[in-house]
Amino acid sequence: MAGFQYAYQKIVDLKSSEKTQAEWLLSTAVGKLQTEEMSLNQYFQERASWSERLHVASSTAVTLSELMVMQQYIEYVDTCIQTKQMDVKHAQRHVDDSRVVLTDKMMDEKVWQKSKERALGRFRSIMQTKEQNELDEMATVRFAAAAR
Repeated sequence: MAGFQYAYQKIVDLKSSEKTQAEWLLSTAVGKLQTEEMSLNQYFQERASWSERLHVASSTAVTLSELMVMQQYIEYVDTCIQTKQMDVKHAQRHVDDSRVVLTDKMMDEKVWQKSKERALGRFRSIMQTKEQNELDEMATVRFAAAAR
């Protein structure tokens, strides 16, 4: 008997491949988001550290120029924090977009897999019918031969 060959198997394979690529893209986007968040947290830690230094320095004998340099550096870190927050938002949007793409690819793949499963079911039904007809014919031939 012939084996089942789905006529659209290449499309099923393509949809599976597209889903895998979408998973990789999502994984990459999540990694980028995590990197951006870690960087942002480092800026927050650095700002807290410098704020503490400024607070301690303001209560000790430190020149005004040193205090101004510390304050300017804190303002620079604040600017970096704002920029990094925008980067984090952009990375989050990219993750969200990647999730939507992955969801679409998964639905596409599922549709084609279901189509393949239905075709396989039809194939099996046809094969069972053929086998049953062959068995019925063999039984009829035997019965006719025994009746002679």
